[in-house]
Amino acid sequence: MFGFVTRRDPATGIVEVDVPWVIDLIRAFGLVVVIVTVSLASPQPATDGVGLAIAVTLGLSAAAWIVWLLSGNGRWTGMRQWMNLGGLVVMAGAGGVLAGLSPSSPALAIGCAACFSAGVRLRTEWSLAILAETVAAFLIAGLASGAPAGALLGFCFAFAGLWSVALTRRAYLVRAEQAEHMLAETQRAHEAEMHAAALAERARIARDIHDVLAHSLAAVSVNLQAAEGLLAADSLPADNPELAKAIECIDRAGTLTREGLAAARRAVLALREGAAPLPDQLSSLAAQYRAAGDLTVNLTVTGEPRPLPEQSSLVAYRTAQEALTNARKHASGQPVALGLGFEDHQVTVSVINPLPPSDEKTPLAATGAGAGLTGLRERAALAGGTLEAGPADGTWRVYLKIPT
Repeated sequence: MFGFVTRRDPATGIVEVDVPWVIDLIRAFGLVVVIVTVSLASPQPATDGVGLAIAVTLGLSAAAWIVWLLSGNGRWTGMRQWMNLGGLVVMAGAGGVLAGLSPSSPALAIGCAACFSAGVRLRTEWSLAILAETVAAFLIAGLASGAPAGALLGFCFAFAGLWSVALTRRAYLVRAEQAEHMLAETQRAHEAEMHAAALAERARIARDIHDVLAHSLAAVSVNLQAAEGLLAADSLPADNPELAKAIECIDRAGTLTREGLAAARRAVLALREGAAPLPDQLSSLAAQYRAAGDLTVNLTVTGEPRPLPEQSSLVAYRTAQEALTNARKHASGQPVALGLGFEDHQVTVSVINPLPPSDEKTPLAATGAGAGLTGLRERAALAGGTLEAGPADGTWRVYLKIPT
């Protein structure tokens, strides 16, 4: 039955009272009570004399109360801040006069609300000015209307007492905001520390790859070149088919070794450089393949580049790398169009190259295990995306789509 004043926390699922809504409801109910009780108290609003003054100040107080209500009860900025300040100023003046003219009614609530709200949300000097305005307006009107001395003294203490309580509340809110800022700073420092630790770990992995894999592949490449030189010596029969096949296998192994060495160097470089923006990564990748001399890569970036999650950026980079490697194997010398698109809620990577003639086989076509595209589809699925690869209109197309 109380669903209209409760809400469910989306994070915890706990049903709790919607405090701001309840505060607004109490404010609105308080305004209604003040209007009704002041209208029924003596002296009542009228069209002349004190009654006219009561009617005018009651109308001004009600209008200012509504403006104050519409300004909300959270952190005020911009127009809401000026609405709140203007409403409190009018409430202080009109409410003080109304309390002085009608001391036997709850008109006191208007000035009390102005003093308390100002003490909680405004700077001390501003809230003190509103308190002084309320007390001065009340004393002037009270003395002019002949209000009892007890009412004059008691109401002034009520205004000042609520203002002092509000200052305590304000100090609590300031400390709470400072605690929130400190928590946010601590979280940012923790994230920076984790990022530094990740970079240090990447550098360690890069050193290990360089020391183990790159050095080993370099040594294998040197030994393969030496073996090829020995097999090509004039002292061995040139027409031996087994010898020719051995030379061919060694040459293929040398090519694979050089490719692996280049890939290891690229991996080490990527690890040491950290997570560069994806367009820069793909531009560097395209430049590496162009530098090899057997592949023409044209990179096109569409949309407004934006930071991407590390997993999405890695999947996009690996997709482009694998697609360019396949183009180098099966369509060497053909132009390749590499595209990166930043779209609404997703990023796309496309690699398009002409299909080679069916009877043309490049030296690298038989290399590899044939599981590259399968691995890319698995990577894309883990990132929540899809990968399409296949022939289309005389070209081979690889298209990756990842939501962001």
